[in-house]
Amino acid sequence: MAVLDDLLQDLRAQSDALDELVASLDAAGWRTPTPAPGWTVAHQIAHLAWTDRVAALAARDPDAFNAFLTRALQDAGGAGFVDRAADEGAQLEPAELLATWRFERRELATALAAVPSGRKLPWFGPPMGAATMATARLMETWAHGQDVFDALGAVREPTARLRHVAHLGIRTRDFAFVQRGLAAPPSEFRVELTAPDGEVWAWGPEDAEDRVTGPALDFCLLVAQRRHRDDLAVRAEGAAADAWLDIAQVFAGPSGPGRAKGQFA
Repeated sequence: MAVLDDLLQDLRAQSDALDELVASLDAAGWRTPTPAPGWTVAHQIAHLAWTDRVAALAARDPDAFNAFLTRALQDAGGAGFVDRAADEGAQLEPAELLATWRFERRELATALAAVPSGRKLPWFGPPMGAATMATARLMETWAHGQDVFDALGAVREPTARLRHVAHLGIRTRDFAFVQRGLAAPPSEFRVELTAPDGEVWAWGPEDAEDRVTGPALDFCLLVAQRRHRDDLAVRAEGAAADAWLDIAQVFAGPSGPGRAKGQFA
């Protein structure tokens, strides 16, 4: 449980950093378009609030979550319910939307802390434990937060919390291949990333034939599809690793188009 406690603290800190940015926005600021087509700052926060709410539902009542997901897929014809939820939330007054997000993320933390050890939670992708769910929520808060920072022209200093995003990005390697109808590589890759403080974070066997190296921030931007690969200093050695960097995605759901080359130059 100590691992989960630490993750929930980091999730809270990640959320608070974004909260601090948007809390002072006026109504026009909340309507600022973000790099995600059709999504304003309000859409991004509404999406986080909605996803925190359904994640808490998955933690507290898996059967109710599964019933919700079935209804959502049927009502939307198999797609579109995520965008529709963001559209609905974005119509709220900014103060109400911010209060809703604050409430939902507190409820999520409480729900995840109460999940029995070893229990898997249903989700839009594969089922996951409470610690992985907390990691996934941190990742999404960081990724959608990047869209908000980019939209507002604000600079976000990278922190050690990137390690959670990077770890999840590596764990979802095979998912990225399968998502595109490709066979996952049979062997592990070596991934070595330079943390914001200069430390090297490493995953996989040291003698692996396929390797990925670069700044942790760049790797996280790549797997979250917040920057084009050509605009980042992430490097691959080996054909399989090179193919992965073209398709990497840390999030569940359909593969997105990502960001255009040079969009943030």
